This record gives sequence, C-alpha cells and structure tokens, in this order.
Amino acid sequence: MLAAQTPQKRPNIIFIMSDDHAAHAISAYGSKINKTPNIDRLATGGMRFANCFVTNSICTPSRGVIMTGLYSHLSGIKTLSDQIDPKAPNVAKYLQAAGYQTAMVGKWHLVTNPTGFDYWRILPGQGLYNNPVFIEMDGTRKKYDGYCTDLIGDFTLEWLKKRDRTKPFFVMCHHKAPHREWTPAAKYKDLFKDVEIPEPDNLYDEHKGRAGAAERSRMRVGQDNTKTDLKMDPPAGLEGNALRKWAYQVYIKDYLRCVQSVDDNVGRVLDYLDQEGIADNTIVIYNSDQGFFLGDHGWFDKRFMYEECLRTPLLVRWPGQIKPGSVNKDMALNLDFAPTFLDAAGAAVPADMQGVSLKPLFQGKTPKDWRQEMYYRYWMHLGGGHSVTANYGIRTHRYKLIYYYGKALGSAGAVDQDTPPEWEFFDLEKDPREMRNAYSEPGYQKIIANLKVRLAALQSKYKDTPA
Repeated sequence: MLAAQTPQKRPNIIFIMSDDHAAHAISAYGSKINKTPNIDRLATGGMRFANCFVTNSICTPSRGVIMTGLYSHLSGIKTLSDQIDPKAPNVAKYLQAAGYQTAMVGKWHLVTNPTGFDYWRILPGQGLYNNPVFIEMDGTRKKYDGYCTDLIGDFTLEWLKKRDRTKPFFVMCHHKAPHREWTPAAKYKDLFKDVEIPEPDNLYDEHKGRAGAAERSRMRVGQDNTKTDLKMDPPAGLEGNALRKWAYQVYIKDYLRCVQSVDDNVGRVLDYLDQEGIADNTIVIYNSDQGFFLGDHGWFDKRFMYEECLRTPLLVRWPGQIKPGSVNKDMALNLDFAPTFLDAAGAAVPADMQGVSLKPLFQGKTPKDWRQEMYYRYWMHLGGGHSVTANYGIRTHRYKLIYYYGKALGSAGAVDQDTPPEWEFFDLEKDPREMRNAYSEPGYQKIIANLKVRLAALQSKYKDTPA
C-alpha cells in the first residue's frame, strides 16, 4: 500500500532536465539505438509517462512554461528572444514561500538571471560543452575546466552536500546536452565507433503530400548540417540520400555520446540519494525541454507539432507514492509540472496556473475529467535558422490537426514574412509516423470539422488568440 504523505515529511524534489533528449533515445521508452541504464532506474523504481507533450517545442519557451505553469502567450515567453520577468511569480518562489530551499544549476536560457532560488549557477545562453563559463550569483562569470555535463553534476552534488538538512529542497539540474552541436566528452569520443546505428524508417522521407511547411524547413540531415555539427567535411562526391546516410551516422553517434554523459550524471545523483539515506523521501523527475528528430522525416531539431518533438520523456520516482515499474498513458503536459511540484510539496497551486497537478496520476487515480486533448503553439515563424512555419494545433489520443498560419504576428525575433496558410491532419492510429496528410480525404471531413471546433474551444480556454 502506498504511504500517506505527512506535513512533517514533505518530499524533496529533484527535477533533472536535458535539452533535446528525445524519448526514443531512452531505453526505458524502447529505444532501438542506445541504452540509458541510470535514467531507466527511474522507470524501474517509478512511473514512465507514455504520453507527455510540450506546448511549444523550443528551448526558451518550454522552460518558461515549466517555471510559470502558463502557456507562452501568457508568460510572454514565445520565442528564443523572449525573457522571463524576474519580478513575476514562478514555481521556485512559491516553493520558497512554502519553506523549501531552492537551487538551479546548468542551462537556464531565460535571458534574465534566475529569481526564486537560494542558490544558482547557470550557463550563459547555450553555454559550451568543454571548459564552459558559468554565471555566478554575484553576476560574475567564471570559466571551469572540464566537460559541461559532468560539471553540472558536480555543482548539483556540491550544493546538495552543503544544503540545510532541516528543510526540504527543490533542485533544478538542467543539462545542456544533448543540444546541437553534439560534442561528446573525451572519454566517449569513440563510443559506437564500429557500430552502425539503425536508421529510422523514414530517414529518406521526401515530405510528399505534406504541407509546404515541411519542404520550407531547413533541418535536413546532411543537407542542412554544418561542419560544426559534423566536425568534418563529407566525403567528396556525396549528395542526396548517400549524403544523408553518411551524415546520419556522424550526427546520431555524437548525439548519443552526449546522452551517455547525461545518463552517467543522473546515476551520480541517484547514488548520492541512496548514500545519504534520503532516496525514500525524494521525488526525482527526468524530462527534456522537448523532443527531437533523430533522423525522423530526414530531420534533426524540433519546432513542428510532429510526434518526435511534441513528445517529451517524463520519468518520475517517488517511493511510497508511485508504484515501481508503472506506466501512465494519460496526456500530461510540461504545463503541468509547476502545479505538480507545488501539490507534491503540500503547497497551494495558484488559480492562474493553466496546468493540472499530475499527483493523482502518480497514485494510479486518473480523474474523470482528465484531458483528452491538448493544445500546441509554436510562434517563431521562419526564425531560428530552421525556417519552420509558425503553427498551432490540437492532438487527441487518436487524431492530430495542425494549422500553419504563416504570419509572424509581431513575435520577437521572428521573420516578417508571410507564407500560405495550410492544414495537416493525421490519423495516428493508422499513420503513427505521420507520413500522409489526410486533411482532404472525404472519410475524415466530419472528424476534421469537429476538431476545428475543439481547437477553437482550447484557444478560448487558454486565452489565446487564433491567427
């Protein structure tokens, strides 16, 4: 029987987030290309969420959603250029007020310095993989020798060892890896050297029958990779599918090598909790700021509403509250994280937060009114170097409807350029890889009409303005 939570035994919370770590590069999610034994410990000892999604698949906005519990249009953090308001409420401030000591280590990427944390040490912007500079709490910048992922692990453990043991803690440990340009630690530079990584079944997708947004995008493996990405020039004469095949192996191996260091450092944190004797009273969460294309549809990067980047891993271990080895298939959103942290801590969830606490799902109790659909919006029209058209849409358990509205709408950093509006519709049961846009097929017209009504209702519910 799961234990009841007592006020005197409020749980510690460790939120470990990586950057661009796709669920299909985690063995607990059935990855065919790598093993992540330490991250898998959270699935074995806790719950794996099979359907966790982000509301805006790009780094800064995703982090803004997690900190505020608000959609991008309400937090004001729509694009990579937007910043979090340091004076505004955030989940760390609420936990501080509830008596928690708070810490933030690693990739912050919200422009202004963190507020609501008793301790922080963050990377400036994206940061560097090797010998990175960190911003200290006094505003100075200091360069540290070593590999970024290991340093973030070091600094997290250093703070945990020095913490006030009379108070519960909330720690955000945010890794840069495996973000582009995918530079592995020296010890892993030859990992997978003599291994051919399996290719996704749609690596050579030509995007036929899809919206023009797919063709406009500039994130094709090989064609759009830079020398910084690949660390070398391609063999002479390679082009087309041959170039993509070669570049995929170079890209994916470095990506997975970066994941390996993340997995190592998840293990270091879990080992510390065991050694300290506090694992039983500590919630440990593993997540990524969004998913990522691992050659799927021939792409790297994210931004689209397609499954590979809409979906994000969510693994939660909470001894006594979550049954080990359990799997939840309900729809969870990164919008739910802030309410969940507060609810788990026994603190009130502010009424203006738009997410819902996942705590009932932890305990195997899905509320009758739990969401059956989710709303997504990406605002950076053609910006960020990848030329992805601004889009929004609705996803149910079976269907997905996407609208590419193609206007910048004045969002910061976006290109002032229009593109033709387009719709995409996918039946995820019949077409899980989203290879066929069925928007014009006669048999789906009633379903699509209904989805448009429901999409409008979601926009109204979340106080967004349609294009």
